[in-house]
Amino acid sequence: MLKNFDEVIEKVRSIEPFTVSVAAAADKELLQAVKAAADLGFVRPVLVGDAKAVGDICADIGLRPLDILPAQGEDEAVDVAVRAVKDGGAQVLMKGLVNTSIYMRGILNKEHGLRTGRLLSMMAVYEAPGYHKLVYCSDSGINVAPTFEQKKDILKNILIATRAIGLENPKVAALTANEMVDPKIQSTVDAAGLVEYARSGELGLPCVIEGPIAFDVAFDPHAAAHKKIDSKITGETDIVIFPNMEAGNIMGKSWIHLCKCRWAGIVLGATNPVILGSRADTPEIKLNSIALACLAARS
Repeated sequence: MLKNFDEVIEKVRSIEPFTVSVAAAADKELLQAVKAAADLGFVRPVLVGDAKAVGDICADIGLRPLDILPAQGEDEAVDVAVRAVKDGGAQVLMKGLVNTSIYMRGILNKEHGLRTGRLLSMMAVYEAPGYHKLVYCSDSGINVAPTFEQKKDILKNILIATRAIGLENPKVAALTANEMVDPKIQSTVDAAGLVEYARSGELGLPCVIEGPIAFDVAFDPHAAAHKKIDSKITGETDIVIFPNMEAGNIMGKSWIHLCKCRWAGIVLGATNPVILGSRADTPEIKLNSIALACLAARS
């Protein structure tokens, strides 16, 4: 169990360094985060893009990459960076100064991409004040209104990632607005379906999952007791599966802006962890995301 991102950094530093392939790497702010990870000893960067521009930035900030792979234009930069991961030369893919649609298209390329057959999904991880461990959440950034079948992939993706990070039998909340299955509220039907899917053995990954379950019951034993709900996860929830992207986005941003949560995010469902990120992300978010992706890359 990791309590905070300081422990994430500490854990990833205790492992052999990971090679991170950065697509369109000529972005000084991004490379400063990569340098911070390299200086901490857990990253060996492979930088892809305009060799001169990337080299100039590296010289300016004092970053010594493992390699600089030349590429002209965004499409080629993504292609070369993805191939470095696909060929086993890197364990993590990271987005640089490239359009998100081009980046995702390269990942999903049928011949040279990183497809697994599963849906891609976003995992956001929050260090919430007042809670005693990190909370792993999905999906708040890619799939707007996932179907039940897509939610099965979202659940599988996050269980694969969190197992690599170190959670052997996580407690999972299939979040909705209440604990009753209501045919008029599809999220409650889907949540109950996820519980049955996990318990049937078809999922193939251990977890303790409950749903439909409301947020207060998932995180507050007093709420569970007051509602007379016998929950095995209340107050100990590790993973939250959101009913839709809007719920995840609103909850995550409220935690970040009102509760000052530290957080990080990576994309799951590809052969390797993918860092999407935003230019608006702080250096701390970028560093935390790199560390998280490296831990999730462990087989």
